[in-house]
Amino acid sequence: MVRTFTRAVAERTSPPNRVLLPVGYAAAHTAGHPARPRAAIIAAALSLAIAALAAWPLPACAQMPLPPGPLPADVTGAIDTQPATATDARLAGDDKQTRLVIDLSHRIDMRAFTLADPYRVVIDIPQVNFQLPPKTGERGRGVVKAFRYGLVMAGGSRIVIDLTGPVRVAKAFVLDPAEGQPARMVVDLTPVDRDTFLRAAAIDNRLPRPAEQQPVRQERNQDRDGQPSDPRPVVVLDPGHGGIDTGTHGPGGELEKHLVLEFSMSLRDKLEKTGKYRVVMTRTDDTFVELAERVRFARLRQAQLFISIHCDALAKGEGDAEGATVYTLSDKASDAEAQRLADAENRADVIAGVNLAAEPNDIADILIDLAQRETRSFSAHFARNVVGDLRGAARLHKHPLRSAGFRVLKAPDVPSVLIELGYVSNPGDLKQLVSESWRSRTGDAVAHAVHTYFATRLAGGAAQGAH
Repeated sequence: MVRTFTRAVAERTSPPNRVLLPVGYAAAHTAGHPARPRAAIIAAALSLAIAALAAWPLPACAQMPLPPGPLPADVTGAIDTQPATATDARLAGDDKQTRLVIDLSHRIDMRAFTLADPYRVVIDIPQVNFQLPPKTGERGRGVVKAFRYGLVMAGGSRIVIDLTGPVRVAKAFVLDPAEGQPARMVVDLTPVDRDTFLRAAAIDNRLPRPAEQQPVRQERNQDRDGQPSDPRPVVVLDPGHGGIDTGTHGPGGELEKHLVLEFSMSLRDKLEKTGKYRVVMTRTDDTFVELAERVRFARLRQAQLFISIHCDALAKGEGDAEGATVYTLSDKASDAEAQRLADAENRADVIAGVNLAAEPNDIADILIDLAQRETRSFSAHFARNVVGDLRGAARLHKHPLRSAGFRVLKAPDVPSVLIELGYVSNPGDLKQLVSESWRSRTGDAVAHAVHTYFATRLAGGAAQGAH
């Protein structure tokens, strides 16, 4: 009875410094001390719980962050090593204090930190199987505009909370399952001024975090042949988005991240079947990969061609568009729509809660050294090949060849293009995107463009070597 009551109080109020957890701890240890009067223990527990209720809501200045360090093992409970399942999530409160509660199958570790511009709270957790109701997180409340969730790396998931303004993470903890109730993650947010927010964010980002994702070192992304002496050209296929970053949405719930992964894997199989190329992918499952990591992935493998695969969408009221488009890199967008798409795709890291200010210096150097005319020339050559071959296999946009400042195309020494297969907002395009026969036909066209591109380059190299 005591534990059930205090748990209910914790979810509604959650006073600072986890004051309710020691109550459960005392009750849990009563059985080991029969001489201790149980009535006194119960009375003390109820007194503390009632006091906690009376203290809600506390003024912002009185709410202190949780003390550092873990609680004793017999208080916190053992952490299950199996992936947890999230079954429900809800928001409560108002613009003075807002609470996010997520139901879990068992207790997990968590770490919450803040990022600015835009204001976000990021919660890093072990890998979680999110089985939440449809459209969970799309509607906000209080200081929360919306939240999203997903896998960001093998063994790791992330929740990103979009905020209406600067906040402080007043409390963040996980309750053990008890009396038929699931484990619950609780995060309390209170508004603060920008200076306070930025100071807290600076401290957060200096604290040690779980190892950052390094897809270039993961075995699943290694070359299938894996021999450094293999003379065949390396082709990197880059399915856009993934994990927490779903990309665009179709009206029936179709997700860009799944559509482009299926197409990319089909294209990989077609290219590998020829035996002419070493084909690697920036992701082969539903995992988020940072834009900068995609660039590094291709450069470290000395790729001769980088193909990023995406789908587009127009919001309601923005008109209609259809067909595939092939993009190359340019400092200035070829038109307003190309700029809109580049801006949207370049937000992938922000969507996934990545701190762009912490980007390594080598990427900053890449952004400076974009004057690689030969690389851009090769990219434009391949883009023309793709458009030419797609004409007989797929619908093309009325302006199928475009350019813009896509971050994922900024490797200075790897010819790179971004292919938008079509618009998930267009019924005709969406019907094709989910069609296996269309994917196969379109994949054949892109594969043929790859063959033509390398045949031309190899022939040109041989001719230059003969002089």
